[in-house]
Amino acid sequence: MTDAELAQLVKSALLKVAPDLEGEEIAAEKRLRDQFEVDSMDLLNFVIELHRVTGIEIPERDYPKLETLAGCVRYLKAKGFRA
Repeated sequence: MTDAELAQLVKSALLKVAPDLEGEEIAAEKRLRDQFEVDSMDLLNFVIELHRVTGIEIPERDYPKLETLAGCVRYLKAKGFRA
C-alpha cells in the first residue's frame, strides 16, 4: 500500500470510533488528541479498530507511536502491513 492508502485506512479507523470527525482535516504530524476532542477510551478503541482492520497486534508500549496520522502510517509500514 502507498502512504496515502495507509493514511486513508487510518482515517477510516479513526472515523469508526469518532464519527463526528467526518469531514475534518487531519494534520499528519499533529497529535490526534491535540487536534480533536478524543479521550483515552476513544484512542484505545481506535487502536482496537486498527488491529481489527490490519490484523497487526499493537502492544500497549507502542501506543505512543500511534499519536499522529503519520506515526500510524510509519508504524503500519514498519510492521509490514499489506492489504
